[in-house]
Amino acid sequence: MSLDFMTQAVLAGTGTALVAGPLGSIIVWRRMANFGDALAHSTLLGLCFSLLLKIHVYIGLTSVCVIVACFLALFSRQNRLANDTILSILAYTMLAIGLILATIIKGIRVDLLSYLYGDILSVNQTDLWWIYGVDVIVFLALIKIWSPILSMIIQEDLAKVEGVPVVAIHWTLVLLMAIVFAVAMKLVGILLITALLIIPASAARQIARTPEQMAVFASLLGILAVYGGIQISFQWDWPAGPAIVVVAMAIFIASIAIAWMVAQKSNKEGA
Repeated sequence: MSLDFMTQAVLAGTGTALVAGPLGSIIVWRRMANFGDALAHSTLLGLCFSLLLKIHVYIGLTSVCVIVACFLALFSRQNRLANDTILSILAYTMLAIGLILATIIKGIRVDLLSYLYGDILSVNQTDLWWIYGVDVIVFLALIKIWSPILSMIIQEDLAKVEGVPVVAIHWTLVLLMAIVFAVAMKLVGILLITALLIIPASAARQIARTPEQMAVFASLLGILAVYGGIQISFQWDWPAGPAIVVVAMAIFIASIAIAWMVAQKSNKEGA
């Protein structure tokens, strides 16, 4: 049974938001936003290689993102420059190379705007299979490494002493990010992938009391942002990816206001 394009868009966005919640929470906790930006910009390279080699776009995207993620993780361990500096350099370099390749590929027309800003309204049932397949893989992995990740966030050196395989957990997280970024590119675009992960997680952080609550709230708020963005896109003819991020930002502002009001109420009751 074929689904209409709006239903497919909502299902695709929901599937992405579900996995973006816990993963985005980890990115916020470990302050990996710059790493996420660098990885997001590499997705255009994956797209270009997919077109050049004439392979399925998700296979090319995932392969290139995994390779780039490994290089980024290695480069981030150097001590000559600050991590955010080297990651920013690599991010914009890879984006520039991707843009150059996209313009010189002969015989293939690349709609750069749809990849830079996303085109969630064009997803098909194959995309849905990829998205929910990635969801299963990421959730199974996160269930296994969730407690060790929390230990690393609290105190990484203590986690090492307690026997937590810190290096293995770090590389697992890097690979999970690569897979999710590769799938999310079509939904919100290269320039907005990190925003989809970080903004709902940051909003959830304002109202959550436990790490698990934050992960669940981040997924729910991400779904709300996706649904609201798609509705705005359809009604007002906005590009869907940016509309989703704008709605997510509105939710973030609302979460700050709610947290402030709760704090004020608690202060009055305490007084």
